[in-house]
Amino acid sequence: MERRSFLKNAALTAAATSAGLLAACGKKEEAGAPGVVTSKKTTIKWRLQTYAGPALAEHVIKPSIEAFNKAANGEMVIELYFADQLVPTGELFRAMQAGTIDAVQSDDDSIAAPVDVSVFGGYFPFATRYSLDVPTLFHRYGLKEIWEEAYGEVEGVKWLSAGSWDPCNFNTVKPIKHLADLKGLRVFTFPTAGKFLARFGVVPVTLPWEDVEVAVQTGELDGIAWSGITEDYTVGWADVTKYFLTNNISGAWIGSYFVNSAAWEKVPEHLQTLYRLCIDNSHYYRQYWYWGGEAHLRVNGAKMELTTIPDDEWATVEAEAHKFWDEVAATSPRCAKVVQIFKDYNAVMAKAGPPYRYT
Repeated sequence: MERRSFLKNAALTAAATSAGLLAACGKKEEAGAPGVVTSKKTTIKWRLQTYAGPALAEHVIKPSIEAFNKAANGEMVIELYFADQLVPTGELFRAMQAGTIDAVQSDDDSIAAPVDVSVFGGYFPFATRYSLDVPTLFHRYGLKEIWEEAYGEVEGVKWLSAGSWDPCNFNTVKPIKHLADLKGLRVFTFPTAGKFLARFGVVPVTLPWEDVEVAVQTGELDGIAWSGITEDYTVGWADVTKYFLTNNISGAWIGSYFVNSAAWEKVPEHLQTLYRLCIDNSHYYRQYWYWGGEAHLRVNGAKMELTTIPDDEWATVEAEAHKFWDEVAATSPRCAKVVQIFKDYNAVMAKAGPPYRYT
């Protein structure tokens, strides 16, 4: 009897509630208000962390994210965070995979991406000579499809795009004029670049990005092999080092955009397209910002003296790089495929001659 009474009272309450709602809607319709109340759309919010500190991020990503937020017109907002601001750079991939952050801009190498091709992110020695080599390799020589395949095997993360940054030169507190001068230098650099440079006596040092300038001032570091001259001036490293070595071990850094898969799937197609367009805009901006900046500051920069290791000495570094390529190729069939692409591409560039390659 108690159960029957409960059901009867619940039915009467529901009927009364329905009648009240219908009456209320009728009054709203009489007043010219719509009879159906629609829910307000929720703004999609992302947290994106870049490898770059604040000064560098002003150029390498911030303009494109600001453009995206404006064009998204309230449907989506991306909050931008700088190097190590939320998560240490070396933990970025895992944090994105876990959904702690939604997206990342970095090279595969620095964020310890658990794929075999991560070794080619950042500065893979002598794989590129100029910044245009990177998009050509990805879009004309098949690296895009290889990266998609590799990251397709990793749960929770989607690789979106790769682009080029600046070359990898040295800026140091003492002049580098011969290969022997590299011996014993404590240098802040990328993981794979550090492994390669160790063959010439360089001591790779790992530090949080924001600690690098102070580490040079305190003598913990002798120099930096992390960028070209544009970044040295932009982030303040030209203020604490005296010399810039014009030789580089790579003509362009390979960096990528990544996103948490679940976060990406929640974004409607038109906003996915908008985000990809903003990524491409960022790639385009860096092409001319770095290209023009490297030349301008070599000629007009007054903070660092330029030095150069003779060509015959530097040729031994490039020859060693090709041995390094073969060692990496032996680690997996996919790495072997990438290395072969680098060999084929650079052979074409060499045969094409100037301006593609100069002997």
